[in-house]
This record gives sequence, structure tokens and C-alpha cells, in this order.
Amino acid sequence: MKLLNIHGVGDVRLDSYERPEPGPADVVVKMKACGICGSDLSYIKVGGMSRNAEGTTALGHEGAGEVMFVGRDVVGVEVGQPVIVNPMNTPSFIGSGGPEGAFTEELLVREARLGDSILPIPVGIPYDVAAMCEPLAVALHGVNRAEAKAGTKLVVFGCGPIGLGMVMWAVDRGCDVVALDLAEERLERARTLGARTINPGTEDSVARIKEMHGTEHYFGRERSLTDAYIDAAGAPSILADVVSMAKRHARHVITAAYMKPIELPAGPMLTSEMTITTAVGYPDEFPDVVAAMPRLKDKIAALISHTLPFDRVLEGLEIAATPQSAKVMIEFAA
Repeated sequence: MKLLNIHGVGDVRLDSYERPEPGPADVVVKMKACGICGSDLSYIKVGGMSRNAEGTTALGHEGAGEVMFVGRDVVGVEVGQPVIVNPMNTPSFIGSGGPEGAFTEELLVREARLGDSILPIPVGIPYDVAAMCEPLAVALHGVNRAEAKAGTKLVVFGCGPIGLGMVMWAVDRGCDVVALDLAEERLERARTLGARTINPGTEDSVARIKEMHGTEHYFGRERSLTDAYIDAAGAPSILADVVSMAKRHARHVITAAYMKPIELPAGPMLTSEMTITTAVGYPDEFPDVVAAMPRLKDKIAALISHTLPFDRVLEGLEIAATPQSAKVMIEFAA
């Protein structure tokens, strides 16, 4: 078998791999699909994280497949069952520093628990759509942290896979969504999902947001009537722009990973009493995403821009790094 590993900064390889023998509390999943995440690209840039005993970092955490082995102590999981793996609920945090990564033909899930680290795929959901559960759970958590509900005026900065997932969830809730990105291909996907869009490369973002969501004057400043903002882009200018236009008690959620400090213009915040918070992972969202898949499967499938076989995963990483791509999905041979 093969396993995708980081060996150093910018050094990622598809290595030969021998899967460890599973124990009585473990499950082995024959992988069918695994998405490439922006986190994977970030891990490669820094040379990996929490390297294992071999000095490498195994990649892949957006996986779905078919159960091929069930330990005697595992309850409720059956051989042949189609499942999604929740990597955050595995002891090795699959694909983010432990010995296991989902870019392999057979994935060992240690201490597997049904409804926790292993979730059944609903009937009629293909494996590539099922593998979207992890990024969609990240997106849903961001929307939850924004406290978005029907009628909420929401701005999403960044229309990569996570940002597009946020647009999908927010539109599904009945929010008035404005999405920003520099890539026209991604903006078109956001429009298809039901958002109005802004290209900050060619438009004045602050002026356009105010135009779309309306304004009010408060404490001597014109403020956008936007209720909540989500930063899924990671551009240093976003925070200052949001603070400059935030209305009273607006909410700003940072989901992008900032590797360097950014400036906080605290002065204008005094009169808006706005909230700045963060969102990471998906503490409770996985089951909600799985439950919504039968209803939203067509929209979820539309978020996948490229599909490649496992032996071309290195090419897939290159595609995922381009601004034109959405989700790049890797599929495994039957």
C-alpha cells in the first residue's frame, strides 16, 4: 500500500506503507474518497507537525470508505458498512500529526466508536459527497459561531472550500449572504449557491458591502447593517475593514489561520461594542452535516471542482493550491 507523508518543508511523498494490525477496539476502513484540505497544504509549507517516529507527518483527514475489519470490542459497526471518519474524535487525530493519515488504501481507526469517530453514510449518498462531511462541519461551526439565523445579514470573506461551505449553510438558513473572493471561478460558485458577490480586486469592498446590506449612522460614523462577518480568507486587511464598518453589536468570526500577528484597530470598536471571536474544528457539527446530506447532496457535489485517482494525489495537491479550484477530491480504486 501507499501513504502520503510530509518529509520536510515542501517535501511530500507517496511512500510505501504497511498498515499496522488492528486491535480489538479498532476498525479498518477501505478508503473510497478523501478530500484535500487547505490544512494539508499548510502542513506541507511548514514541513509537517507533530511528526511521528519515522520523522514524517501522515496526511489526509477528510475520508469516507467501507468498513473491512471490526474489532471484537467495537459495538454497532459492521463489515461492509459505508462510513465517514471523524478525525477529531480519533486518539491520533488522523491526518494532523498522528501515525495515521487517510490518504492510504486502508485506514486504521483506533478505538473506533459508532456515532463518534465512525458515522454511517446515509443511503444514496456517494462516497465523494460523504467525504465532504469534514470540511462542511468546519464551515457549519463557523456559521454557528456567527450565530447566523434566518434574516441574518452575513458577509463571508473567502470562497475556498470552507468559505463556500459557509455560504451554502448560511443561504440554507435563510441568511442574506454577501461573499468576497479574488477568483471569479469561486465567486460564480458562491452565486450559484445563492450569495451576492464582491471581487475586492476590482471593487471597493467596504463601500459595496454597505451598498448591499444598507447603512446607519451611529456615534458619528456610517456603519454597515451587516449582522455578522466570517473571515475564511486570512487577508490581514480584513479585520481593519470589518472594524471600520461594524454596526453596534456586530459579530466577527475568524476561521482563517494567521501565521503572523495582525493589527487590531481597537479605537473604533469602543463605540460599536462588536465581538471578535474564532471558530476551529467542529465540536458538535458532524452529525448535523450527515443528517443534512440527503437534502443537500446536489449542492455538496457541486463544491467538488476536481476528482483524481489516488496515484495522482501529488498532482491534486498542486491543483488545490490554485485559486481557481474548489474542493479537490481523491478517489481510490474499488
